[in-house]
Amino acid sequence: MAMRCVLLGQVLVLLWLSGAWAEVLVQPDFDAKKFSGLWYVVSMVSDCKVFLGKKDHLLMSSRTIRAMPGGNLSVHMEFPRADGCHQLDAEYLRVGSEGHFRVPALGYLDVRVADTDYDTFAVLYIYKELEGALSTMVQLYSRTQEASPQATKAFQDFYPTVGLPDDMMVMLPKSDVCSSAGKEAS
Repeated sequence: MAMRCVLLGQVLVLLWLSGAWAEVLVQPDFDAKKFSGLWYVVSMVSDCKVFLGKKDHLLMSSRTIRAMPGGNLSVHMEFPRADGCHQLDAEYLRVGSEGHFRVPALGYLDVRVADTDYDTFAVLYIYKELEGALSTMVQLYSRTQEASPQATKAFQDFYPTVGLPDDMMVMLPKSDVCSSAGKEAS
């Protein structure tokens, strides 16, 4: 009987570990061309200590994405800050399947487009290293500065599956520091 209890305990631990370390899937049939264009980062959740210390002061940022040969993405980012608009360009390097990337310049070890409808929202999973610490982040992208209820639900349904609780999430307020005039028209 004791052997059965030990065996059952080991099986339960293995089942728990397999759930905790579950593979984050990539959007089926990811299409980089459809994913290209302007996106706003309207919400984020992360266990990164730097993020948690600053999350209440962050503002909505934007990404302009362009599909590149070989499945890579060229990404132009704009971040509103107190001292102006900071801009950064990075290449998201394809890893294996379409929609799966790494971004060495940002310390992003694993980036996956977990869910998107291409027209209104995308949910991105990011596993990164910052200041020597590993962390998980999930971002909600929206084609407009107002996320749809469907987008918000997809985001809120996803981030708990990677172990991130609600108290680590922030909805990002709009900002005019990085002017979006003409962006939505292009």
